[in-house]
Amino acid sequence: MTTTNSSTRPVQSSERLFFSGMAIALAVVAFAGFAPSFYLRSDAYAGPPLTSLVIAHGSLATSWVLMLVVQTALVAGGQTRIHRKLGWLGAAIAASLVVVGPIVAIQAIKRGAVPPGLTPQQFFVLPMTDVTLLAGFVIAAILKRNDAQWHKRLMLLATIGIIDAATARLPGMLQAGPLAFFAIADLFIVAGVAYDLITRRKVHPAWIWGGLIIVVSQPLRLVLSGTPVWASFVHLMTGA
Repeated sequence: MTTTNSSTRPVQSSERLFFSGMAIALAVVAFAGFAPSFYLRSDAYAGPPLTSLVIAHGSLATSWVLMLVVQTALVAGGQTRIHRKLGWLGAAIAASLVVVGPIVAIQAIKRGAVPPGLTPQQFFVLPMTDVTLLAGFVIAAILKRNDAQWHKRLMLLATIGIIDAATARLPGMLQAGPLAFFAIADLFIVAGVAYDLITRRKVHPAWIWGGLIIVVSQPLRLVLSGTPVWASFVHLMTGA
């Protein structure tokens, strides 16, 4: 017979609460960012129209965030068998987002629907980097699916890596500029690091390396968007 060490129970309980809370917080930010243009869109909204492709992309992104909430809830409830089966559906959703995301961005540029204050080059670098981060973290999470501590952090990082699409749409963020909406996304990484320091007395490598990749990518994509090579690439893809 195996028994659970009573000293590990508070840690397990706090882990379940933390990761479920992070998933819910990411879902709240996603909803708040896209509420005016997608979830609660009204006839008074002055932005570009919702095309079928945009609706499909929004539905996929919503499914991804909801899947994260459901998956963390399943783990918290001890339903790991169902969690593993649903994981492959999550991987399929992520793969679809990686394909559809850049296509939506290309169509937006062609329609002249780039968010105000951004050039086509600055705009296109954001979704391209986001889907690259999403793909990388999800692949890493699949490879680490038998290591719960790595897996759960990598899945959070996969979502944190794309949450800037929502934080950029929070009130005043586009006017404040990319570094402002990146900073809000980075708060989730800070929360993960803080949680590990408080509960584990050390930071898990997933937060160190994954967080570093996300944070470093943010100024680098701004630099890349201003280069002639990137301008040529965007012109090739969109004609802009």
